[in-house]
Amino acid sequence: MTVKRFCDNLTVSSDILGEQLKFRNGKLAQNRFLKAALTERVSTYDPENPQKHGLPTEFILNLYDKWGHGKFGTILTGNVLVDPTNLESAGNAIIFKEGDGEERRALFSKWAKNMKQDGALAVVQLSHGGRQTPITVEPNPWSASDVKLSGERRFTAFGQPVPLTVEQIKTQVVDRFVYAAKFAHETGFDGVELHGAHGYLLAQFTSPTTNKRTDQYGGSIENRQRIILEIYDAIRAEIPASTGFLVGIKTNSVEFQEQGTTVDDAKEMCQVYEDKGFDFVELSGGTYEKLAFHHMRDSTRNREAFFLEFAEKIRPVFKNTIVYLTGGFRTVKAMVEAIENGATQGIGLGRPITAEPDLPKKILEGSVASSIKNALDENDFGITNLASNTQMQQMGRNSYQQASENPTYGISNFSDEETVKRYREALVEYTVFMKTMASQNKPIHGVLVFEGIQQA
Repeated sequence: MTVKRFCDNLTVSSDILGEQLKFRNGKLAQNRFLKAALTERVSTYDPENPQKHGLPTEFILNLYDKWGHGKFGTILTGNVLVDPTNLESAGNAIIFKEGDGEERRALFSKWAKNMKQDGALAVVQLSHGGRQTPITVEPNPWSASDVKLSGERRFTAFGQPVPLTVEQIKTQVVDRFVYAAKFAHETGFDGVELHGAHGYLLAQFTSPTTNKRTDQYGGSIENRQRIILEIYDAIRAEIPASTGFLVGIKTNSVEFQEQGTTVDDAKEMCQVYEDKGFDFVELSGGTYEKLAFHHMRDSTRNREAFFLEFAEKIRPVFKNTIVYLTGGFRTVKAMVEAIENGATQGIGLGRPITAEPDLPKKILEGSVASSIKNALDENDFGITNLASNTQMQQMGRNSYQQASENPTYGISNFSDEETVKRYREALVEYTVFMKTMASQNKPIHGVLVFEGIQQA
């Protein structure tokens, strides 16, 4: 079946997107494309058995086998958690000392190998759920303060957070991030990205909406940012920059909330990341309470990237740190313009590459002018996120070789109205399942499995 795209005619050269990026430690990315982190939720979930908890599955390995043939410059994993209980979701991959062993190391090594098959750098996104941990996974997660997250996600509420003591910040957060970074280095990854955005634990420290502390970790921006710099320094004490191992961070350019992180706050924090020596910064925005994975302003809609205006204000602070901008890019024209205008150096792609895992390769070859245009509502993050999870599950069913070296094999074509109609019907049933699980206080593990009309 033929797919529909945002545009079909290539009006600009994509050559600039194929240029190498050189990180300050000397490492080279083969082009400007970043496969952004997308939660997979298909790793093992067995909290009573640490050795079997949070292990990457065959689905994960197959998924990155496809992206590993997509001609990215850098590939990020989905959020890999550093704490066995403070998860974003049941089904997250986890790196933690209590669960270390030969099986986990072998699986992560295979994961890294799959990511690097056509020259991409393999980077683990390290995350800690904090107060965004579903209550069915951990009723009393850690956080900067005791500010509870209101609302629900997938019909599941969040627990009452427990403020970390100064000692626990060291043992339960800093040490866990460092352990995970060393594990990633030892299993063949090229670097790590600290997840300091979207309301996860590190963002709970940097955001005034969630950090009400009065000690050295609260109050001023310098204090709120302290935990991130302590993690960076502790990682670099174990893995010096001279090794070529990358340490980057995903940070919010803005939170769109009253009393939240402003663009001026973000600019000040990014200046510190530049001065400290971070290899790259990925700019994003929003929180669970104020999702921003759609256009908040008409001015950004016309230029595609969700956070472009904010990135342009922050970008001048960076001299040696590489900047990636993730969220909203759909056409080659907008990607090229963002580079040429100096808003960013790298292009992060998320939801478009679950429909088309080899999108960068096609763009660089000049065979497409844009990503596939879903018949789903692009501004409905809930359904497009679920659809992306479904496509990732479809990608993970077979390896690149088993798919006859066709990365899009078996992926539903959501640009087809009939497929979307059937998906919405399947979603009704899945919604009942999620509500039932939530009512029984059971964690939701996995994603909506769907058989759709496939792409040609």
